[in-house]
Amino acid sequence: MEGTHTVPDTSSPSAPAVPPTPPVPLSALLAREDLALRQIAGPSDSGTVIHWAHTSEMADPYPYLLGGELLLTAGVQAPRAATAEDAGGYFDDYVARIVAAGGAALGFGVAPVHDTVPAALVAACDTRGLPLLEVPPQTTFSGVARAVWQLMAQARLAELRRVTEAQQSLAAAASRPDPVPSVLRQLAQRVGGRAVLYGPEGTPVAEAGREEHPPGVRDALEALARLVTSRTRSSATDTVAGRHLATYALGTGQGFVLAVASPHREPGDHTIASVAAVLLTLLTGEHQSGAGAARSSALVRLLLGAPPEEVAPLLGDGRWVVVHARPGAQAADAVAASALGAALGSALVDLADGFVRVLVPADREPGPQPGWTLGVSAAVAPSDWPAPDTQAARALARAHATRTELVRHGAPGSGPGLAGLLPPGEADAHARALLAPLTPALTETLRTWLSLHGSWDRTAVALSVHRNTVRQRITRCATLLGTDLDDPDARMELWFALRRF
Repeated sequence: MEGTHTVPDTSSPSAPAVPPTPPVPLSALLAREDLALRQIAGPSDSGTVIHWAHTSEMADPYPYLLGGELLLTAGVQAPRAATAEDAGGYFDDYVARIVAAGGAALGFGVAPVHDTVPAALVAACDTRGLPLLEVPPQTTFSGVARAVWQLMAQARLAELRRVTEAQQSLAAAASRPDPVPSVLRQLAQRVGGRAVLYGPEGTPVAEAGREEHPPGVRDALEALARLVTSRTRSSATDTVAGRHLATYALGTGQGFVLAVASPHREPGDHTIASVAAVLLTLLTGEHQSGAGAARSSALVRLLLGAPPEEVAPLLGDGRWVVVHARPGAQAADAVAASALGAALGSALVDLADGFVRVLVPADREPGPQPGWTLGVSAAVAPSDWPAPDTQAARALARAHATRTELVRHGAPGSGPGLAGLLPPGEADAHARALLAPLTPALTETLRTWLSLHGSWDRTAVALSVHRNTVRQRITRCATLLGTDLDDPDARMELWFALRRF
């Protein structure tokens, strides 16, 4: 609320490759001459925005609205022959329900049911503060919806260009002789506010942008910085005196925090700030200390043939987990992959074909990351690193198929169970013999199909194949194995073998 602290948003930071789609100003829709829309009631301020268009002739549209819609109706359910008093009561209830659902505006078509917009509806919209648009007979509702999507596409393209230009300017700033102040200056310029880099002690190391701040803003910004300095939170947001505040813990592990205060919050600002945070992570990070040299040394030794268990001490003591991550929208790029690594607390990031893998110390418990689907392996010692890579891949496939943000290998119930009663050597030999007739592709299809309880559709999603391909492969598996896959005993034995294979 203006002038007061809101509850900080301390969720994990998302680092989307692209900003979310901006809403459409209602004024832009009214300016379309081809639609000939006319606002006849409700507030005429320019702050009203439309997130989408929805057509409904329900007498009570409340259950079908998400909020932010331009609701289009021809008034099929509206009274026509009733008294003015009856119509007034109906329309007042109707508009009240739209407002309660968060509807942004109402568009009323004057054909073919009504010749004019009912006066009672106009009065109700004025009373409830809901913008009311008259849709002329020559304008179809589908034409209005198409115009909304066209304007959204234009706004999205403009925002993508803005973010792309900001990424380029931030990257150029990072290559200057004074990289940290240069990055902060570019960030402050791009968001139209002020950017501050706080050190581990909570004091500003460098800052740039507008000097003036309403009372309380600087203190609130410092408080947000302290909130994420402990590394218990990776980001936090607040709104104070009309200023939008955001802080980002840099992935250096050294306690650095990036803070941004801006008078406006545009859809792409978070993406721009995330890029700046990644660059500042690199500029203030471990590569400037002994840890960075140790990582380089570890890589060189691996390339020269040293075993992992000898190299791992250079990266730190303890066990490790492998995380496989797939972005929810478009393919990940290097910036998004680095941002994900920073959010997970590791600089050991590999941008693979279609996904990102991150090697994370086991004491940094990976959590869900907005915009990403994650598969997390079991924690292992460096000598066992190859195994968790496969575990993370399978966990990611299951997460993708079940539309789950994060799946951990072996959870729940990761204990050995009945399998622990058999000698490992005998169990492995039995698994190899039982599954010997299957090719690797058939084995993986059978494993995924069984893990998803025989769901054709979810298995197809997990393997990125057509559901008919899944059916053909499972039928082939049953033939080669000479078993009935509808038999729960057969499924149990095969699942036991697949867990050992």
